[in-house]
Amino acid sequence: MISLSIQCLRAAAALALVAGLTSAASAQAPYPNRAITLVLPFAAGSGTDTTTRIISKELGTALGVGIVIENKPGANGAIAASHVARSAPDGYTLMVSTNTPHSANPYLMKNMTYDPIKDFTPIARSGDLPFMLVIHPDIPANSVAELIALAKKEPGKYSYASGSSAAIVSGATFASLAGLDLLHVPYKSSPPALTDLIAGRVSMMFIDVLTGLPHVKGKALKALAVTTKQPSALLPHLPTMDATVKGFDITSWQGYLGPANLPKDIVTRLNAEIRKVVERPDIKSQLAERGMEAFSGPPEQFDAFLKEQLVVWEKLIKGAGIEKQ
Repeated sequence: MISLSIQCLRAAAALALVAGLTSAASAQAPYPNRAITLVLPFAAGSGTDTTTRIISKELGTALGVGIVIENKPGANGAIAASHVARSAPDGYTLMVSTNTPHSANPYLMKNMTYDPIKDFTPIARSGDLPFMLVIHPDIPANSVAELIALAKKEPGKYSYASGSSAAIVSGATFASLAGLDLLHVPYKSSPPALTDLIAGRVSMMFIDVLTGLPHVKGKALKALAVTTKQPSALLPHLPTMDATVKGFDITSWQGYLGPANLPKDIVTRLNAEIRKVVERPDIKSQLAERGMEAFSGPPEQFDAFLKEQLVVWEKLIKGAGIEKQ
C-alpha cells in the first residue's frame, strides 16, 4: 500500500515536471505561439467589425496563429476599452479601436474607466472609415447649401439622427457651424436610426459609408457630402462638408492597440504584419468596397495621431456645445 502511494506520488511529480517544462517552453517560444483575441468595441456587422474580419484573417495567416474576434459593444466602446486596458500585456489580447473610445469618450463621458493614452500601447493605424451626410429623398435639397437654406427658412423643422459618437458630434457641429436649429434624435445604434431616416421619421444623418452607401445606391437616401476635409477617394463625386461649412473636418479612424507596457518586440512584429496586410492591393480593394480607406504607418506615428485626435475631438465637442453625460 505504501509502495503504491510512493509510486503515485512519483508519477504525479513527473507529470508536474513535464507540465512545468512544457509551460516554460511555451513561454519562451517566439511570439505568437497561441491564438490572439481581438476585442472590438462594436457589434458584429458594424463597419469596424466587417473591415477588421478581412484584415484579421490575413493577419492570422501571417502570424501563424488563430485570431478570435470578441465583440464587446456598449457604453460608446468603453466596455471593450476597459477590458483591454486591464488585460495582461502579453500580446494575446488586443483591441481594434476608433475615434469613439479613444478620441471622443473623454469629452462625452463623465465617468471614464480608462485612460485612452496611459492605459494602451499603440501598434498600428489601419485606415479611415469616412462618414457622409445623407438625407431623406423627399427633402428638396441636392447640396449642403440648399439644405442649410431650407433649415434656416424653417427653424426647428428638420432633425438629425445619431447612433454613434461620430454621428452625434457631426450633427451638433453642423448645426453649430451653420447656425441651424436642428432637433437631435439619438439612437442606441446606427441601424435603427437608419431605419427611421429611410421611413422619413427623421430628416438627416451622418453615417459611415459602409452602412449608408447601399441605401444611397438604392435611392432610399440622398448623399450630400463627406465629413473629411479632403475629398474621399472612395466617393470622388461627393463634395466635402468643409466646401460649404468652413472648418468642418471629422475623421472616423481605425487602429490596433494593446494594453500599456506591451513589449517592444511584440509591437514591432504586429506592426510589421499589419502594415503588410493593409498595404496589399487586394486587401485595399476589398476594404474600399466596404467603405474603408486602408493605410498604416509606424507605432510612433499612430501614438502622435492619438494624442492629436484628443485635441481635435475636445475642440469639436466643446465647440458644438455637447455636455458630458
